[in-house]
Amino acid sequence: MAKRLPSTILQSLSSRFLNSSSSSSSAAVSPHLLLNLDDPKPQFIHLHDVRALFSTVSTPKLLRSFLSLHASSIGPMVDVGTWVMNSSLLEIPLLRQATLAAVKHTVFQHFCAGETPQEAGNTAARLWEDTGITGMLVYGLEHATDNPWCDRNLQGFLQTVESAKSLPPSSVSFVVVKITAICPMDLLKRVSDHLRWQHRDPSHVHLLPWKRDTLPIFADSSPLYHTQIAPHPLTLEEEQNLELAHQRLQKLYLSCRQANVPLIVDAEDTIVQPAIDYMTYSCAAAAAASSSNEKGGRFPILLFNTIQTYLKDSRERLVLAQAAAEKMGVPMGFKLVRGAYMSSEGQLTSRLGAESPIHNSIDQTHACFNDCTSFMLEKIAGGGGGGAVVIASHNLESGMRAARKATELGIEREDKRVQFAQLYGMADGLSFSLRNAGFQVSKYMPFGPVDLIMPYLLRRAEENRGLLSTSSFDRHLIRKELKRRLTSSLFF
Repeated sequence: MAKRLPSTILQSLSSRFLNSSSSSSSAAVSPHLLLNLDDPKPQFIHLHDVRALFSTVSTPKLLRSFLSLHASSIGPMVDVGTWVMNSSLLEIPLLRQATLAAVKHTVFQHFCAGETPQEAGNTAARLWEDTGITGMLVYGLEHATDNPWCDRNLQGFLQTVESAKSLPPSSVSFVVVKITAICPMDLLKRVSDHLRWQHRDPSHVHLLPWKRDTLPIFADSSPLYHTQIAPHPLTLEEEQNLELAHQRLQKLYLSCRQANVPLIVDAEDTIVQPAIDYMTYSCAAAAAASSSNEKGGRFPILLFNTIQTYLKDSRERLVLAQAAAEKMGVPMGFKLVRGAYMSSEGQLTSRLGAESPIHNSIDQTHACFNDCTSFMLEKIAGGGGGGAVVIASHNLESGMRAARKATELGIEREDKRVQFAQLYGMADGLSFSLRNAGFQVSKYMPFGPVDLIMPYLLRRAEENRGLLSTSSFDRHLIRKELKRRLTSSLFF
């Protein structure tokens, strides 16, 4: 149902589309140390000039941001909020109504783009008009259990695309979908089991009459511990339901294509990720095949899959998928994040006695993220169908590395094949500095009815416990600018 706000969205999103633990390790360090301004190499991220950084943000909004981020950093407050939102107290109508109203008009307003596609679109339009930063519209629903639920969710995503069509073309960069919102979770688990078993035993392909053309899903290093025994064949009903799920994704993709708005498929738990990759890559392959006779040159990259680089096999899977896409002529983009679901992955591997699929240290995760970023930038700079990349990170060092790498490779800063992204209401210092340097920057903007979107945010917050310090560096910069404005108003 709902959740206390900051932790909710702050961590929530900090998990999917982005990097979290990386930021926490450096959040309290001064910008001069973080960016090593004495480095002889040219700098592309300038955080020391807070006046230029926040020039497009009004003082009231800046103050609200500071208060929201500060509240989200108070552990006891987060704990109490989590307890309330999970308790039976919300079964009392008046208390539930009062709590959701309080959440809506405080932190939800800061970290979410609204409740409806129209509200989210208007928020994205204002963001673009005020700051020159585009919005990634994220209808924040997931974990559907049946076809009617999936159909209702699809209508919400289609309405999101319609909202984007009515806005200035430059204000919305992406529409984002979770496959678990348009395909039942149990079915995704079943399909993932079949895909894993087929990778282990290629002869199993004869039991997959539903299999479509797709890019590589696994690497040799991919963990297969989720599937302990050979799965039973899909039933006729399961095959029909899977076809319906394919149709939903294709309908959403076609709607995005007609609106010329790229679609990003978010990553989720590894227990269902193979099926998510399969549906995403098969949709991309089908789209490429259907567009082979179209005029106007190369088909634009309108579909992006998400790679969570805290997984040990992430770089290998990225390389395989990108190479296959290039060879097959499939226009494919990738969003790079550090990853979410750390808690759930750890619990599962512990229960099964398997090795964790996640890197053993945060430094290894940082290295993997930076390596994947460099790989994609080099491919894009090299031409020949290199694809596109969304560098979704709050980590300052990663942002600086990527900006420098893109410049060294001669990639134009206006090139939309290279985009940076941060969460709405988070890491504004990094977002604004990248924007000021001329790079393409987006904000990941979740929206939805408060009582429906908060459970999603609550799960993300619980999975990323202890990562709220990602906001401390933001607060440092905002405090510095507020102090500067206050001092200026007193003396002039």
